[in-house]
Amino acid sequence: MRKLIYYIAVTADGFIADPDGRTDFFPLEGDHMAWLVEHYPETIPGHIRGAIGLAGTAPWVFDTVLLGRSTHQVAVDEGLASGYPHLRQYVVTHRPGDLPAETGLTASDEDPVTLVRRLKAESSPLDIWLCGGGELAAALADEIDEFRLKVNPVVIGRGRPLIAGSTGARSLVTHRRIGFDSGVSYVEYSCA
Repeated sequence: MRKLIYYIAVTADGFIADPDGRTDFFPLEGDHMAWLVEHYPETIPGHIRGAIGLAGTAPWVFDTVLLGRSTHQVAVDEGLASGYPHLRQYVVTHRPGDLPAETGLTASDEDPVTLVRRLKAESSPLDIWLCGGGELAAALADEIDEFRLKVNPVVIGRGRPLIAGSTGARSLVTHRRIGFDSGVSYVEYSCA
C-alpha cells in the first residue's frame, strides 16, 4: 500500500510558515539543496524545473501531491495554475470551483481522510506527498505514515505550525538524520 509522507520545511521551533504564510526565511542555498534536488526532484516546482535541468528526472518518490488551499494559493498568487504540473495534484478546499482549471489538478471538498485512503489503495510503486499545510496535516494526522522534515536553523517565534490543532501524542521512530554544513538537518520519522 502507498504511504502518505509529510515532506516539508520547518523551522527549529516547529513552524512551516510565518503568520502571513511567508517562507522566504528558509535558506535556498547551501549543501542541503543539491542533496534535496537529487533525492526529491519532483518536489521542485514546475516553473523552476526546466531552468535547473530537471525535466523528466527520475527516480521519483512521489507521483501524487496533496495540498491545502492556502499552500496551493502560493502558486496561484504567482500567476500559476499549479505549482506541480508534473505530478497528479489534489487541493483540499471548501470552494473547489474557485480554483483555476489545470490538467492533472483536482480541487476537492471530499473528506481528506476518505481521499487519502482512496489514494493509498491505488496500485502504484510511488507514494503520496503531503505538501502542506498544518491544518490539512492535523486532519490527516492518523493517516500520515512518515514525516520527512527539512529542519532549518531559524526560529520565528510564531507562525503556522507543522500540525495545526490537537491530534494527541504520537510516537515517532527516527530512521535517518543528515546534518548539512548549511545548518539544515534532514530527518525521517515513521509513525509508531
